[in-house]
Amino acid sequence: MRPPPDGGIADLPPLRETIAAHGLDARKRLGQHFLLDLNLTRRIARAAAPLDKGTVVEVGPGPGGLTRALLIEGAQHVVAIEVDARAIGALRELQAASDGRLEIREGDALAVDPATLGPGPRRIVANLPYNIATALLVRWLHAADAVAEMVLMFQKEVVDRLVAPPRTKDYGRLSVLAQHVCEVRRLFEVPPAAFVPPPKVTSAVARLVPRPADRRLSDLGPLETVTAAAFGQRRKMLRRSLQGLFGDPVAVLEGLGLSPRARAEELSVDDFVRLARALGRG
Repeated sequence: MRPPPDGGIADLPPLRETIAAHGLDARKRLGQHFLLDLNLTRRIARAAAPLDKGTVVEVGPGPGGLTRALLIEGAQHVVAIEVDARAIGALRELQAASDGRLEIREGDALAVDPATLGPGPRRIVANLPYNIATALLVRWLHAADAVAEMVLMFQKEVVDRLVAPPRTKDYGRLSVLAQHVCEVRRLFEVPPAAFVPPPKVTSAVARLVPRPADRRLSDLGPLETVTAAAFGQRRKMLRRSLQGLFGDPVAVLEGLGLSPRARAEELSVDDFVRLARALGRG
C-alpha cells in the first residue's frame, strides 16, 4: 500500500538538527546555500507537479530540505545527486524514511547523462549550486530529449537572462539557447533571508519545458557558436562580430533578410536559429 503523503518523513528531526548532527556547514566553494523553510520548498515541489509519474531528479540536495518536500508532495521516485560526501549520511536517514522512493547518487551532476536517471517522464527540480547552475542548465538544454520539465532555482539575475526579450540589457546567449529549446517562465522570487547562510543576492525559481523535438535544433553546437560570437562583442555590428565564422558575413546576413549593421541584441531567437542553420550548411 502506498504510504501516507509524508510517510515517516514527518518523524525526522528538524533540518537544523540534521545539519548540526552531520556537521553540514555550507561550503562556499560548493556554492551551497541551504533552503530550510518547508513552506518554500513545498511550493517549489508543487510547481513541478505532477510528481507521481516517472522520475524526479534533484541536484545538490545538501541536507535534504527540498528532497523532503518532494517526497511529502507525492514524488514516487526521486534521484538525488550530491557531490558533497558529508551530506550522504543525512540523505541516508531521509532515504530510510522514504519507503524506497529516494535513490542517492554520489557524484558530480555535470558528469551525469539525464537519460540514465530512471524512467521518464523526468523532471529536474533543484535549488542549484550557484557556481555551476548555468553550466548544468546548458548541459540539460543539450539533453532536452531526456527531460520533460525543469523547475530550477537560480540567482535572480540568471532568471532575468533566461526570460529576457530582444533589445534588453539581459538578453544574451543564455536567453537565446534557453528560449529556443524551452518554454521559459519565471515563477517567483526567494529572498536571501530564506537561506542558510543567506546569499548576497535574491534568488528566483523558473520553469523550463522543452519544446517538441521537431521545433528545436537537434544539435545546439552551431547556435552556441553563433551566439558566443555575436554576444561576445555585443556592441559591434554583426558584420564585424561574425567575421570569424563566415567568409562573407554581409552576404549571409543579407541573404537571411537581416541587416549587417544590426547588433546581437536586436536579433530574435528565430533569427539566431537561422544563422545557426546557415553556419551548419557552411
